[in-house]
Formats: sequence, C-alpha cells, structure tokens
Amino acid sequence: MASANAKHELDLVLTRVVKVPRTVVWRAWTEPEHMVKWFTPAPWQTVSCEVDLKLGGLFRTVMRSPDGKDTNEPAGCFLEIVPPQKLVWTTVLGPGFRPVAKPFLPFTAILTFEDVPGGTRYTARVLHKDEADRQRHADMGFEAGWGKALDQLVAIADQIT
Repeated sequence: MASANAKHELDLVLTRVVKVPRTVVWRAWTEPEHMVKWFTPAPWQTVSCEVDLKLGGLFRTVMRSPDGKDTNEPAGCFLEIVPPQKLVWTTVLGPGFRPVAKPFLPFTAILTFEDVPGGTRYTARVLHKDEADRQRHADMGFEAGWGKALDQLVAIADQIT
C-alpha cells in the first residue's frame, strides 16, 4: 500500500510553514465565522459557510465573484477528522455520504497541520479522478488561489482567540 504522503500524478499539493499555531489553523478551517474571512482568494469573497464537523457532515461555502455572482455548488462532506491534525473532505459526496450529481470540480482534499518550531506545516493535497480534472484545477490557479487563501488565513489568525 502506498504512503498517504506519496506523490501521485493526479494530485495538486501546497505545502508551507506558517507562523500560526496549529490550533488556530484548525479553528480557521472548522469554524464558519472564521472561514468566511479567508477561505476564498480575494477579490472573490466567501459569503456564507456551513460546517457540520462530523464524519459525513456538511461542508459548504458560497463564494461570490468580483462581478457579484454567487456559486451554487452542492455541499461536500467530511471523510476524516483528526483534531487538530487532519481534515479530509470531498466535493463528490454530500452530507451523509450521498453522491453529488455533478460537482463543478470533483476532488477530495486532504489537509494536514503539523506542529513545527515557530508555527505549523500546512499541507493541502487535492486528489482528482483523472488528468483532465487535475489540469482544469491547475489551470484555474490552484497554487496561486490556495496559496493566497492561506495568506489570508495567516493575516486573520490574530483574530482567532
């Protein structure tokens, strides 16, 4: 069996060390009142967020484009929760592990948060079903977008108490 950390050609990965305690990163990802402040890379906005932090629980964000259009994506769900170390969620299943008809971009995100001197090693590994979806996500700006969102999380970290 391959290691969970092994590279795979269908994955996109962002890894950075941030000067934010792991517990704060965890709260930023699991508490809607914080997620709406950082989750979507500006100039986009997250206008609402729902988190039911349990296996099969709801994970939904509504994002607004710079021209005022809101996304209308189906909700995803949590597949694994290991506080404050790991979150796994997917867009291909909705609450209660029900299949989603046609997600805009089908993927599973594996987020890991590791204590390191001075902060947290933050890794977002996004798994895709095929090269076309992986490339579409890369072309949408995965690295820049997820990186900018992480910068925004860092910028609001001192507001999370």
